[in-house]
Amino acid sequence: MLIVNGGPPSTRRDRSSAAVGRPRGSVIAAHRHGPRIRLSRQIAIIAVALTAYNLARVVTEGTFQDALRNAHRIIDVEKLFGIYREQALQAALATSPVVTTILNGFYIWGYWPVIGVTLFWLARRHPATYLRLRNSMIMSCAIGLVVFVLFPVAPPRLAGLGMIDTLTLGSDAKRALQPVMFTNQYAAMPSLHVGWELLIGLAIFAVASRPLVRVLGLALPVAMFVTVVLTANHYVVDAVAGAALTGTCWFVAGRWQSRRPRLRLAPVSPAPAGAARTDRAPVSQAPIGAGAPVGLLRPRRIPMASVGAHDSTPDDELVA
Repeated sequence: MLIVNGGPPSTRRDRSSAAVGRPRGSVIAAHRHGPRIRLSRQIAIIAVALTAYNLARVVTEGTFQDALRNAHRIIDVEKLFGIYREQALQAALATSPVVTTILNGFYIWGYWPVIGVTLFWLARRHPATYLRLRNSMIMSCAIGLVVFVLFPVAPPRLAGLGMIDTLTLGSDAKRALQPVMFTNQYAAMPSLHVGWELLIGLAIFAVASRPLVRVLGLALPVAMFVTVVLTANHYVVDAVAGAALTGTCWFVAGRWQSRRPRLRLAPVSPAPAGAARTDRAPVSQAPIGAGAPVGLLRPRRIPMASVGAHDSTPDDELVA
């Protein structure tokens, strides 16, 4: 008589527990075939990186004389190419209290809050894109720090150009999100406000399925470009340099990730209506022997954690 039962119940439970390995809530995965990441670990990585970045910006702040000299070099370059329009644009577009309030609000609330929400959403739903965004931000942050040290630049509001510092005059929220102790007044080149907003837009565009959301993603860096110029926080060249830097980092991070198959997110096609579910664990059942009582045959289910285990990736392999 052949009885297929996979062993005693206690043995089956032990094997299932060993196959699962990690608590179900400790890992976040967007798709069965995508990389899996620990949310707590990613929060720690980003928090450490941003804290180090802000502290380094303060420690490496240049002198006002060097920053002012470099600012006028940028102005000379803009005049050479006919794009020095910061004063004229602010005088024409940012004189209304309503306009300045909108600009100030977007400069503050359209930056760190948008970055934080987008990173959290991507980590939960699109981990491969999250990793690409995270790595792009870290790379551009490191390169930006080097530029801040070697080439400090006074922003238009501090360069004696007669431009109004709309944020200082019209809003106190900036200091709440970024205290003075974490501020480098001469870190204008490149503009990571524009650069990181571009990264957020590219990430949203890459994963969004609705056209309106994709358009919103593309509109974010454009809106930030206009905002940083009209609020006298950056020159046009700063914004262009920031976009070029982060765009390059996005490309490099994507190329690096494409060479590591476990970090790629395999597309999951929606199942047709009425189709049988394929996410159930397969059933292991031995052939029925001649004369074997069918009622005594009990199929054994393989734990889901052991199915497709080759598709999951340990968190340690996901950190660059």
